[in-house]
Amino acid sequence: MKTTWKDIPPVPTQQEFLDIVLSRTQRKLPTQIRAGFKISRIRAFYTRKVKFTQETFSDKFASILDSFPRLQDIHPFHKDLLNTLYDADHFKIALGQMSTAKHLVETISRDYVRLLKYAQSLYQCKQLKRAALGRMATLVKRLKDPLLYLDQVRQHLGRLPAIDPNTRTLLICGYPNVGKSSFLRSITRADVDVQPYAFTTKSLFVGHFDYKYLRFQAIDTPGILDHPLEEMNTIEMQSITAIAHLRSAIMYFMDLSEQCGYSVQAQIQLFRSIKPLFSNKLVFLVVNKIDITRPEDLSPELQAELQTILKAGEVEMLQLSCNTLEGVQEVKNAACERLLAERVNQKLKAGTTSSGAIGGRLAEVMARIHVAQPMGGAAPETFIPEAVKNKKKYDKDDPDRPRLAKDVEVENGGAGVYNVDMRADWMLKNPEWKYDKMPEIFDGKNVYDYVDPDIEAKLAALEEEEERLEQEGFYESDEDIEDDEEAEIMRKAELIREKQQLIRNEARMKKRLKNQAIIPRKFVKKPLSEMEDALDTLGVDTTDIAERARATAITRGRGRSLSRLGTADADSMDVDTPKTDRQRLRSLSRPASRHPVSRRDEGVQDVATRSKAERIAKLNQKRMNRMARQGEADRHTSASLTKHLVAGKRGIGKTNRR
Repeated sequence: MKTTWKDIPPVPTQQEFLDIVLSRTQRKLPTQIRAGFKISRIRAFYTRKVKFTQETFSDKFASILDSFPRLQDIHPFHKDLLNTLYDADHFKIALGQMSTAKHLVETISRDYVRLLKYAQSLYQCKQLKRAALGRMATLVKRLKDPLLYLDQVRQHLGRLPAIDPNTRTLLICGYPNVGKSSFLRSITRADVDVQPYAFTTKSLFVGHFDYKYLRFQAIDTPGILDHPLEEMNTIEMQSITAIAHLRSAIMYFMDLSEQCGYSVQAQIQLFRSIKPLFSNKLVFLVVNKIDITRPEDLSPELQAELQTILKAGEVEMLQLSCNTLEGVQEVKNAACERLLAERVNQKLKAGTTSSGAIGGRLAEVMARIHVAQPMGGAAPETFIPEAVKNKKKYDKDDPDRPRLAKDVEVENGGAGVYNVDMRADWMLKNPEWKYDKMPEIFDGKNVYDYVDPDIEAKLAALEEEEERLEQEGFYESDEDIEDDEEAEIMRKAELIREKQQLIRNEARMKKRLKNQAIIPRKFVKKPLSEMEDALDTLGVDTTDIAERARATAITRGRGRSLSRLGTADADSMDVDTPKTDRQRLRSLSRPASRHPVSRRDEGVQDVATRSKAERIAKLNQKRMNRMARQGEADRHTSASLTKHLVAGKRGIGKTNRR
């Protein structure tokens, strides 16, 4: 299992993130596109740009997610240690934001690639590419705080000691300034800061040493104070996490001289407070600074309290002095010896594949097997009935042998001709049940036993009654009427569907080109004849409506012509103005520059020729628009050489490449 995370790569800031991705995109896909290229080539180029940017973002996010440890996959000790140091909820939220950003970037890329498939010009492609990269960059900018937080977590994770939760471990704990770090420095080569004041050790320190050619690790934990778990700070919670989760030998250090600043009574009380964390572990009560005060020098009350801790036999007392190094090696050897023996016992109980463990497992299994013995110790003889003893052995050549079913089958023609009666030896309550064709289902009866013998006559009478009732109209109801109504509804629905299909076909016929603006339906002008046809279809008289519409149109035309004339002429205009006067007024109101003939009608002979010419023009324009070719309204941009190929200082060599 991984015990250290020093190889996590640095997490870039949001600005570095953007610089890396965008510069790599520009370096791999430099812009070499012109408006004169085919639209398919332009679309493919910008689609490649968007996809490459998305893949680069996704790779970066995936590398960040894979480099950090997953809380559900690591040891509970490391999981709780991360929770203590960095708050597991914040850590999960930051990684979750990375994962969400990766998913959103992929969604943005997918959406804009779809839009790029239908872009009609270089300008549209470029704007879609800018929009896609802009949205991706906005997502990364919003990740400013999570990226900074994850980089700080990475730096701190790299400084954590490499602690293996499953190896042989000595865990040193106790009040601050009782000599824990001094003992670790005495038995290992760990660089531990030792000072004569409390809380010198603020994090976990690990040292390694060898005993009997085996590698051990000793962990120095920060000092713990005797108060509730909820009130402990981050420094103390590191010690509690190590004590709770590591399979180790616990060495609880005490300072009987009280030079640490805490009384012996308080140190005993702390031991009792954290004792539930010592379950299923070896526990040693290590008395330090015996060069100043030994357990024998304590008052009888304190000695009695110490003995209450040691009375259960689960805790062993060891004595040493880190100042004079008295008893340091003895304490280390005793703890390592007990720890090795305990680990061997655990393996034997767990049933590993080593030869010694197999022997222990066999002895344990054999101890569980119990062989029952008869009362009094007498072994009874086997009882065999006399009939069995006197029974003759079967011999097929003996004429007096017992008759078997096979003999009966041979006498009656053999297999395929005679079937052996398999029911002859059935033992039933009633022998008649042996040959029932239907099996028994309830109380010795089957289905046939419950059938009424008069069932056929009753069924015939019931059918005659049903026919009579049907002829008399007993079963007639409102269903026929409902069927007629339903048929009418279905007929109307079919008419509605046909009408909708006609409307759809008409809409398809009138569909404009994709690059033209679509006019909303309420602003599209419709001729009067179309309205009359629609109202006639609905059965509405349109005579008055048509007259009113024509009168309104004439009035509006007169108003426009009168407005172009003087006020005197407008006042003299009457409703009964003769036709010649109206023609004169229209000729006066028409501007002199207006051509009297429509340009649509010039150069064509009839209506059919004009419609044909319009259709050909639309088809040509449509093909040109779809291929994104240059038309008469497009600006011409010639394909020019790239500047870095033709500009700059001349170097040594030939210039044939130009």
